[in-house]
Amino acid sequence: MQNITITAHGNPLTLEGHMPEVGDRAHDFTVLDANFAPVTLLDFKGKIVIISAVPSLDTSVCQLQTTRFNQEAGALNAVVLTISMDLPFAQKRFCESFNVHNIKTLSDFKDKSFSLSYGIYIRELGLIARSVWIIDKNGTITYRQIVPDIAQEPDYDDVLKAARVLGA
Repeated sequence: MQNITITAHGNPLTLEGHMPEVGDRAHDFTVLDANFAPVTLLDFKGKIVIISAVPSLDTSVCQLQTTRFNQEAGALNAVVLTISMDLPFAQKRFCESFNVHNIKTLSDFKDKSFSLSYGIYIRELGLIARSVWIIDKNGTITYRQIVPDIAQEPDYDDVLKAARVLGA
C-alpha cells in the first residue's frame, strides 16, 4: 500500500482507514441518502460508478467539484455519487440551491463506512479527503485520484478521460 500524504493549505493531515489500490475489488460501504435511508455500493452492481468524495458541500471548492460533476454526469454512462460528511438534509438543501439533479449526494456522517473503507478519513478534521474513484461494472477500482491538498480541485480532465476509456 502506498503512503499518501495530503494537506489542507499546506498543513499535513492524517488519513485513517485502508486505502485500496487501482486493480483491487472495490470495498462495499453504507452511506445515507437524503431520506436517511442506507445506500451501499452493491446497490449499483453492474454499473460504472464514479465517486466524487468531498470534505463538505459548504465550501467553495466542494461546490465547484460537485456542480462540475453534475454538469458532466449527463454525458456519462455511469452513476455519479458525491459523498461527504454533510448531513443528508444539508446535502438536499445544497442540491436544491445549485440545481444538482444528475448525481446522487450521499452522507458518510453516521458510520464513516465509506471514508474508512477507502482510507480517506481525515483524523484531524473528521472529514473526507478530496478524491475521485472509478469502479467498473465488475466492481474493480480502475481509477483513483487523491487530491494532494483538500483546498484544490481534482484534475477533471484526467477523471473524464479515465471514465470514457471504460465506456462511461
